Amino acid sequence: MNSREKVLNALNHKSGPVPFDLGAGGQTGLHCTCVEQLRAHYGLEERPIKVHEPFQMLGWVDEDLQDAMGVDVAAPMPGGTMFGYPNENWKEWRTPWGQTVLMAEKFETLKNEKGVMVYPQGDRSVEPSAHMPTSGFFFDATNRDSGFDEDNLNVEDNLEEFGAVSDEEIRKMRDAANAAGKTGRAVFGGLPGTALGDIALVPAVQLKAPKGIRDVEEWYVSTAIRQDYIHELFKTQSDIAVENIKRIAPILGDSVDLVFLCGTDFGTQSGTFCSPETFRELWLPYYRKLTDCIHEQTNWKVFKHSCGAVETFMQNFIDAGVDIINPVQCSAAGMDPRTLKERYGDQLVFWGAGVDTQKTLPFGTPDEVRKEVLERCEIFSSNGGFVFNAIHNVQAQTPVENIIAMIDAVKEFNKG
Repeated sequence: MNSREKVLNALNHKSGPVPFDLGAGGQTGLHCTCVEQLRAHYGLEERPIKVHEPFQMLGWVDEDLQDAMGVDVAAPMPGGTMFGYPNENWKEWRTPWGQTVLMAEKFETLKNEKGVMVYPQGDRSVEPSAHMPTSGFFFDATNRDSGFDEDNLNVEDNLEEFGAVSDEEIRKMRDAANAAGKTGRAVFGGLPGTALGDIALVPAVQLKAPKGIRDVEEWYVSTAIRQDYIHELFKTQSDIAVENIKRIAPILGDSVDLVFLCGTDFGTQSGTFCSPETFRELWLPYYRKLTDCIHEQTNWKVFKHSCGAVETFMQNFIDAGVDIINPVQCSAAGMDPRTLKERYGDQLVFWGAGVDTQKTLPFGTPDEVRKEVLERCEIFSSNGGFVFNAIHNVQAQTPVENIIAMIDAVKEFNKG
């Protein structure tokens, strides 16, 4: 059974080896410092790491490192970045912690005593859209909310970043997916405009002068008191996304095995941002419109990300047409691994859950990491429906010996 077959086997809830993902998605990746350390550990060629997702400073995992780690999932190189410029024409950049990395050509920054500011679309004539503190390892969005007229809200203001995908963009998506597929791994693709209210996207760090409701706090307030506006926004955005999917699907075809739907987090460490009833009223109809279109047009499985204590949302995710849930934050309230598997394991694929990235992986011992990984594999792998990944991205300053312990434990489990 090759890598792609292992993943498809798991996605179809069939027993077999546990597939392993590390680096394929923007929520399943590695900080660029970790990629550099892993390359050194495996004795691979020393070279600057490409930062394909600069917002979180995620490092690109080249095929030689994929082979060394034994990962089963690959992804197309993203065509663009969170900051609104293409991933092309790489240049060296020295990070605040002293690592030399490769950034796309239009990555433009301003360094001062407070840290590093980055400009949307590389345009230094406008206000920076994100900030990395002096002691930080990734960027935070800056608040560029320009205010709005409560009596004259215009949904088009919050739709500026969502539009029809071009034929050239679709061609690039196809070529990148084909390149990923040549590795023999399952291919994890992305779709434009399907993220409904993802709080990481609300500030629109890629836009030079975002309009509409762009303040994080005001957005959350709007989901409670401006639901008519949110309905109109989600309806229009999902209409655009459906038309894009209909054009993209026949071009990508079977070169992609699963697609990322949305990264909206509905959970905190101890509860949820809204009630399950609010989810069913405000999000579910539009998610369902998107997932129905995907399932009607393709064989792709649909991947939904939501951190936090979302056990009470699992049936809603199923009803919304979601096939895969990530990151399965088992340390959050109500997210007991055995309960999740018993209640939802026949309908949802759990992608993540493998090891706690808040405590065990960064602060535990290699033996503690190994023990947790083996336990999670034992619980979640029964009857398939499990792709191993850490719980969200592996962060900077995670000991490389712990990452290796995680990787080796998955291999140990599969050897039986």
